[in-house]
Amino acid sequence: MLTLRERQINAIKQMLNLNSQQPKALAAEPVWKILIYDRVGQDIISPIISIKELRELGVTLHVQLHSDRDSIPDVPAIYFCLPTDENLDRIQQDFSNGLYDVYHLNFLAPITRSKIENLAAAALHAGCVANIHRVYDQYVNFISLEDDFFILKHQQSDQLSYYAINRANTRDEEMEALMDSIVDSLFALFVTLGNVPIIRCPRNSAAEMVARKLEKKLRENLWDARANLFHMDATQAGGGVFSFQRPVLLLLDRNMDLATPLHHTWSYQALVHDVLDLGLNLVYVEDETASAGARKKPKACDLDRNDRFWMTHKGSPFPTVAEAIQEELESYRNSEEEIKRLKTSMGIEGESDIAFSLVNDTTARLTNAVNSLPQLMEKKRLIDMHTKIATAILNFIKARRLDSFFEIEEKVMSKQTLDRPLLDLLRDGEFGQAEDKLRLYIIYFICAQQLPESEQERLKEALQAAGCDLTALAYVQRWKGIMNRSPSISQATQYEGGGTKTVSMFTKLVSQGSSFVMEGVKNLVVKRHNLPVTKITEQVMECRSNAETDDYLYLDPKLLKGGEVLPKNRAPFQDAVVFMVGGGNYIEYQNLVDFIKQKQTSNVQRRIIYGASTLTNARQFLKELSALGGEIQSPTATS
Repeated sequence: MLTLRERQINAIKQMLNLNSQQPKALAAEPVWKILIYDRVGQDIISPIISIKELRELGVTLHVQLHSDRDSIPDVPAIYFCLPTDENLDRIQQDFSNGLYDVYHLNFLAPITRSKIENLAAAALHAGCVANIHRVYDQYVNFISLEDDFFILKHQQSDQLSYYAINRANTRDEEMEALMDSIVDSLFALFVTLGNVPIIRCPRNSAAEMVARKLEKKLRENLWDARANLFHMDATQAGGGVFSFQRPVLLLLDRNMDLATPLHHTWSYQALVHDVLDLGLNLVYVEDETASAGARKKPKACDLDRNDRFWMTHKGSPFPTVAEAIQEELESYRNSEEEIKRLKTSMGIEGESDIAFSLVNDTTARLTNAVNSLPQLMEKKRLIDMHTKIATAILNFIKARRLDSFFEIEEKVMSKQTLDRPLLDLLRDGEFGQAEDKLRLYIIYFICAQQLPESEQERLKEALQAAGCDLTALAYVQRWKGIMNRSPSISQATQYEGGGTKTVSMFTKLVSQGSSFVMEGVKNLVVKRHNLPVTKITEQVMECRSNAETDDYLYLDPKLLKGGEVLPKNRAPFQDAVVFMVGGGNYIEYQNLVDFIKQKQTSNVQRRIIYGASTLTNARQFLKELSALGGEIQSPTATS
């Protein structure tokens, strides 16, 4: 069964193959071509197709649409961009300059009739109509970060951010455009999956706006016999990603849970995102090996699915990752020793003698060892990369006491008593940075049932003394007030933080003289628990009657007149797409992955795809809350 990511890769590879099916045998020489993309197209391709793969597909040159480009005759040019006025103007400019002999235009979103007429008129004027071979609408306007995780925007993601959706003076037309943008991408997602979903979402929220618009768009497409994009539905062979059952699309609003995006985390992938700004599966780590005088320049580390270590350990707690890196290093050293021992036993010292020995074929063992060298070198490169990333994270954990923050927040969320009063922690100058303290206080404020005014004031004074910017608190207070007035939402977001327990210090790491100095870092084992998003997902997939989700809309685009409530005796869903309007994070993604792993049985395969309008880490989310708080403190006249 193909995953979402694989289906998107296939669609893009077909486009790069000039929109014809790829031949099974790639022995044939590829057609050499140029790829011209805008920023959105670049963001879609970069996490899923490497430069090496582009070369194999015959792409000799890939350039930005809005860069200065020279004329290249006799080579097909593939355009991959949104049909915005700015992009279309530039394409028309290319026509009139006669840059290429063959044009293949692929638009990320459907191009309107009027725009395509303007484009045709420009081609006619430039006399290059015969040069335009294909114009395609490609439904791939979303970014696949994992097999089961997608976002809608990376560059200029603030257009779809939590702040953009919730700010006070958004005009109606701006909100409409924002919602349409989300709907178009979700529509493209389901075209790629090849399934029409059943939509569930809470009422009176941004999620409901998206749900109604998406239902209308899906229904119009289904009833349009000529343009129906779902004729290969799951009922036919080669159907969608999901089985014969239709998936449920659960649309949620970020407002249901503001604590999780601010939560300090303890799993590898979420930590990389929180402290090192992971973006499009790429992270930049300062190179410690630079010579003393030279400026340390960040080194790009690509965390992709070909990296076996990353795929195994991205969801593991950090101490487990540190131990695993150490074990990998040991096994690599053993393999290296083995090769050295073989060489010495055969009297081969210099590298140049290896070729001679192979000709003589003195021993098959040495041949095997030499053949395994490329894999060993790759293994060494990955070990070095993960060592570098883990060391950078470890330095942050120690400097900012992230392990303690994580432990305290888990206790706050699971309503356990703290070892030290919160006031002491906030006043402690040695304890973490101002931003970390503010995150802890907001989580404490959200999770506490009732906080006396006097206590709030004392805690705020301590935060100010620690140098925190308290602008965000004005917004969080207003948000909590609204949440308390809508019981169905506040019920759904009851936190049940799993709590943690500290196990004995990393024995392996300490005894083996590891490259990681883990002293002073707690080895926390996290107990499994479901975050609010996961709890709601479970209830919606099970279709059980429940106070929290009974009120959710139920929209089925395939029904002409749909009731908006869950039908009686509806069978549970096997597959779900959970989409967070207003920004998601790796903490929720990992929690859903862990949840669905538990639900697998030998005869039932369940799948969840998690998606979000944008991907934000705690620092970015705090910034958005501060911007919203600033609007409350000094309301500006609406423009």
